[in-house]
Amino acid sequence: MTQPPLTIPSAVEIEAAEKRVLPNGMALYTLPANDFEVLRVTFVFRAGPSVQRVPFSASTTANLLAEGTRRFTARELAERLDYYGSWYDVNLDRDYAYISFATLSKFYRETLEAAAEILLHPVFPEEELRTYCAKRKQRLLIDRHKVDVRAREAFARALFGERHPYGISYDGALYDTLTRADVETFYRTHYTAENCFVVCSGRITDDERHAVAAIAEQIPHGAKARPEFPAPQTTHEVKVAHAGAVQSSIRIGRLLFGREHPDFVGMQVVAAALGGYFGSRLMQNLRERHGYTYGVVAAMVNFDRAGYMAIATQVGTEATQAALSEIYAEIERLRTEPMDEEELTLVKNIMAGEMMRILDGPFGIADVTIENILCGTDNSVIDENLRRIRTMTPADVQRLAQKYLAREDLVTVVAGENGN
Repeated sequence: MTQPPLTIPSAVEIEAAEKRVLPNGMALYTLPANDFEVLRVTFVFRAGPSVQRVPFSASTTANLLAEGTRRFTARELAERLDYYGSWYDVNLDRDYAYISFATLSKFYRETLEAAAEILLHPVFPEEELRTYCAKRKQRLLIDRHKVDVRAREAFARALFGERHPYGISYDGALYDTLTRADVETFYRTHYTAENCFVVCSGRITDDERHAVAAIAEQIPHGAKARPEFPAPQTTHEVKVAHAGAVQSSIRIGRLLFGREHPDFVGMQVVAAALGGYFGSRLMQNLRERHGYTYGVVAAMVNFDRAGYMAIATQVGTEATQAALSEIYAEIERLRTEPMDEEELTLVKNIMAGEMMRILDGPFGIADVTIENILCGTDNSVIDENLRRIRTMTPADVQRLAQKYLAREDLVTVVAGENGN
């Protein structure tokens, strides 16, 4: 049997989302894919932890939206969605809350009726609030006994500073002082038309579009949430003692920039070469050659008002210093030696393939569309990014590594036994 030829697309054409501005000023974006008998609607609110004033109020508000409304209990809402095979999801990052509803097209009315209740009429029952807070407090306590969680939180503090919204870590005991009034205030302040847009994908006729708009138009007005952030205060070396740990969790990286920066895509290529796929340089070194770890990853991370590059791995305590030396050596090798053209071609093909995987289907396209909207661009940037990846040369990779990955600029965090 002859293997079919490998074809890597040189261009990607994704239709632009149709934008409609509703009477309350909200933007409604639609991405019709009428070959699919499904509909997904995602409401994106600027309501992540970075805009909260009371600790844990952002995540608690998002996760309690469906725990009771004026008309339905949490159980009734869940049973209603389950009966129609609908899917409800809450996702939260540092800046935004993503509230999604997905359904078979024939049940869109019933699903959107439940969506309207959840988005417009939550009551945040006291009993549900206290149960949620108790569970989350216990979960946080358990998580902070894990060395990788300790390293992740310490890395954020090292990059941004412990008072910066992107770096702060709250004591779990503050769940005990969170009140229903705090949650209601956060909801009224941030779940507003000025802080929201909607993206619909799947089968979209005028009926579906009007039904979604009818919900969105009821979202009330409020102030636009964009508080001032303090300047980051970076600490370059941090050791976190974690008694009894048999492994060390390592984070290495630095503050850089968000997706709007002209070097962001190029640095994605650099990160992919270091640790973005199974055969990456760090995987070959730390796993295959030395057996220090099962896995290591490197990636660019984008927030609303910041971006950074991070390398993450866990190694046996006894191998910590050796692993650190190898990571630094691989970074330095990128800075001093041009990549082999064949290796770079592999990296670029893997990145293009991952892009194709993400864009396979209306929901994936919707996710990318949301990201592009948040970055102030549109879907035309997808093809532009692919072009940038395609035109990267070994000299480009080396130039970016030299510019942004100097040893003195890197932040290193190690959590483990005695911080080693």
